Amino acid sequence: MRTRKPSRSQRKRVPPKSIPPIGMIVIGAIILIIGFAAFFTLPKDGANGFIQSEEFSSVPMPVEYPAPELDLVTMQGDAVSLTDYLGQVVLLNLWATWCPPCKEELPVLEAYYKAHKDEGFVVIGVEDGQPVKEVEAYIKTTDVSYPIWIDHEYATEIAFSAFSLPSSFVIDREGTVRLSWVGVISTAMLEKHITPLIEN
Repeated sequence: MRTRKPSRSQRKRVPPKSIPPIGMIVIGAIILIIGFAAFFTLPKDGANGFIQSEEFSSVPMPVEYPAPELDLVTMQGDAVSLTDYLGQVVLLNLWATWCPPCKEELPVLEAYYKAHKDEGFVVIGVEDGQPVKEVEAYIKTTDVSYPIWIDHEYATEIAFSAFSLPSSFVIDREGTVRLSWVGVISTAMLEKHITPLIEN
């Protein structure tokens, strides 16, 4: 007697094989390698090999929260506070003398500051922890005229949850943080995102 073959619906289905954990690790590593390769093959300019700020710019993230309290000192040791600038549009730029992209965007910020400082706009550069004499010596080699504050306790990083350099935050006239930037800023991005806040 012939035995009947089980119908297609009665056949035992074999579940698809899942990728083992080691396979996921390998795939993740490949993605990281491709990402790094793409970054380091981007066109670069300048002796330091970094992308020039006028060619590449990060895009700001819209945010909305009250600006945290921030009390620091100037290079001369004078006490300053973020609340002193209520009524102005503030671009708070966290940078360091050892950070090439930070130094690269300083002329861009300075030019934008000079163009708009009479409209109730100010750039505040917060140097991230280097000795005051070192900061002063470097600033003298630049055309920077906007206020430079010194932060030896990393209070700005903590207050604004800033985890990389350069980082920038735009605060409106009412004291509300409106934009958060991570990375180099170009003139085009400043004009596009900050000028409307100044004009309003």
